[in-house]
Amino acid sequence: MAGVFISFEGIDGSGKSTQARLLFETLTANGTAAHLTREPGGSAGAEDIRALVLNGAADRWSPETELLLFTAARRDHLEKTIRPRLAAGEVVICDRFADSTRIYQGLTRGDLRASVDALHTLMIGIEPDLTVLIDLPAEAGLARATARAGSDMRFEGMGLAVQQAARDGFLALAAANPARFAVIDGARDQAVVARDVWDVAAARIAAR
Repeated sequence: MAGVFISFEGIDGSGKSTQARLLFETLTANGTAAHLTREPGGSAGAEDIRALVLNGAADRWSPETELLLFTAARRDHLEKTIRPRLAAGEVVICDRFADSTRIYQGLTRGDLRASVDALHTLMIGIEPDLTVLIDLPAEAGLARATARAGSDMRFEGMGLAVQQAARDGFLALAAANPARFAVIDGARDQAVVARDVWDVAAARIAAR
């Protein structure tokens, strides 16, 4: 694949979506071919699944069912959006990818990590070239997430304990995969965070 695949991860309210958008805008302003996408979603079929998994009561789906739904959405996203864009040489920026499934379905809501990894190997088979983890304390992330109160609030409704477990899990993933992850403090001014994101992303793109 000729392009560069960059994912953004973090707990709800961390600011990762904003930073993904800012990176995309900076790249395109500089004349770099880039595509901003998201998970779950990013393709027509995956967006349909997004509507199922992010709305409704917190106990609407079991972790096992969520895992299957997220994997199905990711496979469609991979086929229809990610692979074609990378093959065309674009920088693909994805708001969440497989690491979110490893955390939310694999660790915080049950002991499904082995199943998550097995399905990922079988059905997805790629990892981002760079994963930017926007780190924020769980209390701050939950306060931000609930303040914005939109329709896709099912996971935020699971409470502080899940947010804390997710943060711990993301940091553990980053520590275990230092070549892929860049951990950036999201508690600072948005512009300061964006500069740090740009530094690590530009270096990875240049290394292409």
